[in-house]
Amino acid sequence: MAETLRASVMHMLAEARSGHSAGPLGMAEILASLYFGCMKHDPDDPAWEGRDVFMLSNGHTAPILYAALAHAGYFPVEELTSLRQFGSRLQGHPERVSLPGLESTSGPLGEGLSQAAGYAYVLKKLHRNPHRFVYVVMGDGELNEGNVWEAAMFAAKNGLGQLIGIVDRNYIQIDGATESVMPLGDLRAKWEAFGWHVLEVNGHSVTALLDAVQTAQAVVDRPTMILAHTIPGKGVDFMEYDFRWHGKPPSPAERDAWRSAQGLEPAGFDHVAAEKEQ
Repeated sequence: MAETLRASVMHMLAEARSGHSAGPLGMAEILASLYFGCMKHDPDDPAWEGRDVFMLSNGHTAPILYAALAHAGYFPVEELTSLRQFGSRLQGHPERVSLPGLESTSGPLGEGLSQAAGYAYVLKKLHRNPHRFVYVVMGDGELNEGNVWEAAMFAAKNGLGQLIGIVDRNYIQIDGATESVMPLGDLRAKWEAFGWHVLEVNGHSVTALLDAVQTAQAVVDRPTMILAHTIPGKGVDFMEYDFRWHGKPPSPAERDAWRSAQGLEPAGFDHVAAEKEQ
């Protein structure tokens, strides 16, 4: 499924001729693990009261979220080709009311953890429902935002054990390497100092990601942060590790060459019916 999401992202971006490549490609295993491995959700009833909640803080990586939602059944996979088109429901950053399954609107970086902490606070303090979890994915570059650390203090102070954060630790941001732009240093020590339970995993290992989430779900007295180490542009050799692909899409020719090298069918979503049948 992660590879299916990755191929969909390449197709979407090439068709749109606009959008961000490196982050969405590197997050394929994270989104596949959540939507097809551990989250409670129902595409036939997106507002189901027993669902887990997913929020995307680094909203520019929306293509991978859209791909996950489509392949999970929230809307037709063929609609992915409308990414960033005028009038499309699939805008460059997620808008909560536009698509079923979207739980938050994101654009300005640094806000997602506050939104997720607020939701988890309501679940704990008002609904008193310990069986639902709130997941939030953040980019490592957005940890430069002070709002993130205010939310981190709030979540720890209130013992929000139902809050599970995932940092896409790919070491790049729009202007270069994170450790050159604004060094993040020892992130594990930072989150632990803020009172969080911290796990570090290979962000491309589905097994490691699922194990980490299972562990996080068992920590009931404080929030958990999973530092998922990933490769920006994962799976596309000419993009990997190159920060210049942060906000640059592949051309249709680059997409087609990549698909051919991967032994994939010509670009498009003709493979979807076969995958569903399988």
